[in-house]
Amino acid sequence: MTTRIDLDGRPIKPMTICMIGAGGFIGSHLCEKLMAETPHKVLALDVYSDKIKHLLEPDSLPWVGRIVFHRLNIKHDSRLEGLIKMADLTINLAAICTPADYNTRPLDTIYSNFIDALPVVKYCSDNNKRLIHFSTCEVYGKTIGSFLPKDSPLRKDPAYYVLKEDTSPCIFGSIQKQRWSYACAKQLIERLIYAEGAENGLDFTIVRPFNWIGPRMDFIPGIDGPIEGVPRVLACFSNNLLRREPLKLVDGGESQRTFVYIKDAIEAVLLMIENPDRANGHIFNVGNPNNEVTVRQLAEMMTKVYAKVSGEPSLESPTIDVSSKEFYGEGYDDSDKRIPDMTIINRQLGWNSKTSLWDLLESTLTYQHRTYAEAIKKSMVKPIAS
Repeated sequence: MTTRIDLDGRPIKPMTICMIGAGGFIGSHLCEKLMAETPHKVLALDVYSDKIKHLLEPDSLPWVGRIVFHRLNIKHDSRLEGLIKMADLTINLAAICTPADYNTRPLDTIYSNFIDALPVVKYCSDNNKRLIHFSTCEVYGKTIGSFLPKDSPLRKDPAYYVLKEDTSPCIFGSIQKQRWSYACAKQLIERLIYAEGAENGLDFTIVRPFNWIGPRMDFIPGIDGPIEGVPRVLACFSNNLLRREPLKLVDGGESQRTFVYIKDAIEAVLLMIENPDRANGHIFNVGNPNNEVTVRQLAEMMTKVYAKVSGEPSLESPTIDVSSKEFYGEGYDDSDKRIPDMTIINRQLGWNSKTSLWDLLESTLTYQHRTYAEAIKKSMVKPIAS
């Protein structure tokens, strides 16, 4: 493997990375990238290894010995500090990040995203180890524009809705709206990491993902996840399409979102890993403002893409409207728009997402359609009668 060069033309030294949550959606793609394109070693920590099993066996793989799986739960495992000490860099991907859980499991959500992350930050700070911490675009909460009158022309002014890492406020709903338990816990751990940097010299980078999409994301209930449960919007829609059910639009599907392809996003993370002088001390939005749609538009596009991928005709009534209370339970609230400002990551790392929304949906739905077909063959799930 040829020597890799950083953005300033310097050779990149091979490093050991302690990756917490390596067995998840983002972790699996990051592990793939690191094994295929770099000489770096990975200590892969997670409770499950299904999504990285193809990287761990057989022993004939070209990267054998460079990735080692450690089955552990960071809540209560004395091995955690030792593994962080063995590494040059720790990446923390561990979280509960399923919106349905924010209302129904607010305590688990707060503990998972704040309390359980505290030892990771402390061990990195105490042992002078660099930390890349994964946060969320949800820390921004609601936009300033959402509080303006519906007919206000200022609602179309980017200053009132584009989200900037260094200037946008974080605006949450009331305490009774427990949907904000996740965003609040994530914001507090960000503030703690930032304080560790300011007071104790912790080298850190904070990542705020804006809806990263691709193969292996979330779960399709009963296929690669629990039978019960509500994953995030794109996986919910995928599940409906696979089972030939109408797509459920919560509160009319008027919320606006942007989506970015996982492989593009992983390129950004690799730039952070290999360019510490440019990434340390920064918070980075990682998203694609060009892929903005309402949730209703997303449902319509996914219906068209799935018809192409599967060869099956769309349902006569492809969507149905449901209330947020009916879908998520009491205490749900939402942000109106999530459009990332990309100035800082463009300036520091020269990164931009390239993949269009149609193309990333086609890649994701092709994978999910194939996975679903294989699951039916193995009798893991029952096909839906037409």
